[in-house]
Amino acid sequence: MSHQDALISEDIIAYLEAQENKSFLRFITCGSVDDGKSTLIGRLLYDSKLIYEDQLASIEKDSKKSGTQGDKIDLALLVDGLAAEREQGITIDVAYRFFSTDKRKFIVADTPGHEQYTRNMATGASTADVAVLLIDARYGVQIQTRRHAFIVSSLGIKNVVVAINKMDLVDFDQSVYNDIEVEFRAFAKELGFADITCIPMSALDGDNVTSKSNKAEWYRGPFLLQYLEDVDVEERSLDLPFRLPVQWVNRPNLDFRGFSGTVASGMISVGDEIIVIPSGKRSKVKSIVTFDGDLERAREDMAITLTLEDEIDISRGDIICRKDNPAEQADQFQARILWMTDKELFPGRQYLMKSVNKTVPVSVTNIKHRIDVNDLSETAVKTLGLNEIGVCTLSLGGPIAFDAYDQNRNTGSFIVIDKHSNETVGVGMIDFALRRAKNVVWQDLDVSKTVRAEQKNQSPVILWFTGLSGSGKSTIANLVEKKLLDLGRHTYTLDGDNIRHGLNNDLGFTKADRIENIRRISETAKLMVDAGLITLTSFISPYRAERQMAREMVEDGEFVEIFVNTPLEVCEARDVKGLYAKARAGTIKNFTGIDSEYQTPVNSEIEINTVDMSAEKAAEVVVQYLEKNGYLKGPGE
Repeated sequence: MSHQDALISEDIIAYLEAQENKSFLRFITCGSVDDGKSTLIGRLLYDSKLIYEDQLASIEKDSKKSGTQGDKIDLALLVDGLAAEREQGITIDVAYRFFSTDKRKFIVADTPGHEQYTRNMATGASTADVAVLLIDARYGVQIQTRRHAFIVSSLGIKNVVVAINKMDLVDFDQSVYNDIEVEFRAFAKELGFADITCIPMSALDGDNVTSKSNKAEWYRGPFLLQYLEDVDVEERSLDLPFRLPVQWVNRPNLDFRGFSGTVASGMISVGDEIIVIPSGKRSKVKSIVTFDGDLERAREDMAITLTLEDEIDISRGDIICRKDNPAEQADQFQARILWMTDKELFPGRQYLMKSVNKTVPVSVTNIKHRIDVNDLSETAVKTLGLNEIGVCTLSLGGPIAFDAYDQNRNTGSFIVIDKHSNETVGVGMIDFALRRAKNVVWQDLDVSKTVRAEQKNQSPVILWFTGLSGSGKSTIANLVEKKLLDLGRHTYTLDGDNIRHGLNNDLGFTKADRIENIRRISETAKLMVDAGLITLTSFISPYRAERQMAREMVEDGEFVEIFVNTPLEVCEARDVKGLYAKARAGTIKNFTGIDSEYQTPVNSEIEINTVDMSAEKAAEVVVQYLEKNGYLKGPGE
């Protein structure tokens, strides 16, 4: 195993030192299905002699069983490790492999070409310095070729190798190569790559992979390994501003307090002045501690612990920067998002955003447009689906420290997490902070919510009535409000039909519009709670996520969910407005209970079954709940 080097036998210490001091390159192979990505990596490993003899014997055996190359050894099996990958002949997961030559060490990510696994491809590309984009010479530039090229560009990879593979199947025809190169360069003109190098090759036979091929004498450029050994990607990363996202406050005893993390970019030295974002606290680096001992200087990718000359408050999620070049901070952004799940992205719905070490609530306030990866055109949309890429505006639950992704890939990237399933549903790249995030702050008012509530001798609350159309929500809410007025309380009712005449008259009944409808209602109800009112809302509000969002907008105890649990058949039999009949006839689309789902509450504070209870009795139950739980008294009484 391992490439040969005379130093191994002559001076093992010198050999190990030489290996340790080699430069390091991460690269990714990507492209459409069956373009030869796994075979290419297998060829690199095989020719670099980084395969154990028992591995080679196993691959030779498996080639006869699962291989696709006839009597030849199927090198793709070296990286297609999953049983499903071998059975289907495709890559599903990201496979990382290490190999080394006399000049450089490498980690290569073999990523899937199938559209279904685009999110895995994006994972592999997120840390790569170079992308090797494979194209089958027989088929040319495909849709997935364009999609992967766009994702590679969006993720900040500036150096791309277009490996025009399987040239042996077209007799190394130069005109085929030229046509593909012209088509790809025309498409990639707007992607901002610093360098595009096209190489004709056969990964299966090794032509122009680790050595020059004599089958394409018309080609004058480098072979692949030559390019990978010589490409310069290190200097730019070291010139970036210093960023240390704090992962852990290291306090093993009373005499030591350090701040641990992996350097995201740049360099730092003992004695350098630093600033902590977002607190703005300043100090100097006292020492740089590592597992192998203290250092005078640290650089990108090093795991370090910084100790400072001053005792300042720093927490996990803060970013330590050099004083002369701090990171920005904001809570609203424009960003590009690649959506990675079958569940659509809806503006207004709340998710979690994890950036470096900090996790905060986030919602997409607007999808400005979706980007068509075929021609880079922009299309107005209301949602994003699986593998779609959109330019969006985001609103966060609190400020984060960041850099624009184009300036710093580590501190400008984030993932989007579903709050309920903890599934990673999207990956994003920050373009810039929105001006409003920096300039708009909460105005302190002398008259507070507590003062307003005390004046009204009540505790403000949102009474959120939810249920199917025809369940009796509005009727019960109306009776509750009348009873509260008789008790001298101050109220206001937000009714679904009434709101759509004004505030929400621009919204339809698609899932995206329903989510936005409830988002606006929630914000309005929050303002009314701040005014000290008992606020009644009567909306179908079919989705649990939006009802939870409304609950989280106010303080604990200021949201009471009232599930008016009337069966569909009862609601349909009532059909006062004739809506169910129209929905059954197909003249009304996206009608809850018919062709649009209703997610029943799981832990509502009050549940009312109007089959067994009259509207009058239901209203009494709600008022009694308010009395029992102190809402009809002033705060603190």
